[in-house]
Amino acid sequence: MGTLKAGDVILLTTAASVQFLRPIFVRVIRELPERHTYDGWVWIEGYQLNAAGDAVARRELFVLRAGVRLQSLPVAPTTPVRRRRAPVRVG
Repeated sequence: MGTLKAGDVILLTTAASVQFLRPIFVRVIRELPERHTYDGWVWIEGYQLNAAGDAVARRELFVLRAGVRLQSLPVAPTTPVRRRRAPVRVG
């Protein structure tokens, strides 16, 4: 597996680390290559997803790259993304 990129959805199980006795889905923000690790391991930053595909927690995770499973179909959020409106200028 190559470098993970923003938006990738991955499944983490005990194949990635013993900490994932309960598998989790994560939407990747980025890899953290500046953190030196053991050969084959990587730090990633991402959002843990619930069963509906909504982000529930921001996480930094240390995982075995070979155990990371890329999901072929990204999980679609169930709630629309709220966008802030630009303030109205009067004058």
